Amino acid sequence: MRSDQAARPFGVLFLCTGNSARSILAEAILNKIGDGKFKAYSAGSFPKGEVNPHAIALLKRLGYSTDGLRSKSWDEFAQPGSPELDFIFTVCDNAANEVCPIWPGHPMTAHWGVPDPAAVEGNEAEITAAFRDVYLLLERRIELFANLLVKSLDKMSLKRRLDEIGKIAGAAK
Repeated sequence: MRSDQAARPFGVLFLCTGNSARSILAEAILNKIGDGKFKAYSAGSFPKGEVNPHAIALLKRLGYSTDGLRSKSWDEFAQPGSPELDFIFTVCDNAANEVCPIWPGHPMTAHWGVPDPAAVEGNEAEITAAFRDVYLLLERRIELFANLLVKSLDKMSLKRRLDEIGKIAGAAK
């Protein structure tokens, strides 16, 4: 895919509208699962400015470090000196009529829409269950992605695989 693979891990950006829940979860999952092979980031087109407390609580319960997780604009990744990105995944749910960011440039992109757990209204158990369900779906997709032999696939095959991953169990229609 690129010639400098030995020099650095693949840069991955997860984008969502508010960058407070789904993209934050994805960033944390890939940084844990893909340690050394991938470096994950997250951002939003209209960031909330704070990480959803249910996302933080879930990650802490599952043993993740939440240090450095913050809600931020995707503009940070368009600045000179920002991390080099090889992949960009949108995790917003088109079915919820959200604005999904479109990233200009050359990274390989795919849409992995998942429902917004932050939009769930209900009691604490229902909200916690929504966050858990989204976490499990993202974890499954990210595990599949992290196990791809990225360097051995041509661009068309890799793009097809990324799109297929975005359609597995519970994907937004």
